[in-house]
Amino acid sequence: MAPLCYRRHRFPPEIIQHAIWLYLRFTLSYRDVEELLAERGLDISYETVRRWVLKFGPTIARPLRQRRPRPSDRSVQLRRRERVNVPVSGRSMQATATERNARNGPREVMRRSSTAHPWRSAR
Repeated sequence: MAPLCYRRHRFPPEIIQHAIWLYLRFTLSYRDVEELLAERGLDISYETVRRWVLKFGPTIARPLRQRRPRPSDRSVQLRRRERVNVPVSGRSMQATATERNARNGPREVMRRSSTAHPWRSAR
């Protein structure tokens, strides 16, 4: 892949790359990037930032995406932990550290085990 060519642009490559990085890295609008750059003393229009992102954005974002760690089977295994028996107040309780709930996300789960209580007689 050919290196990026910033010829015929008014601003140095570092400023262009920083504006693109701000837009791609954080969920900012073009106007937000314009305001952030204005706080640093740079008078850059949001339209200019938009043009830079359209022109240079894919070339800058591709290597960043390639360096990002991929999800593996290990991460899935860590998310789905097996239940363990935990003694709580003399009783055996089943607990999972993180169990997925479709609506609420991860949640703590504590359930009574099916074993009989030590002080109660089995019927």
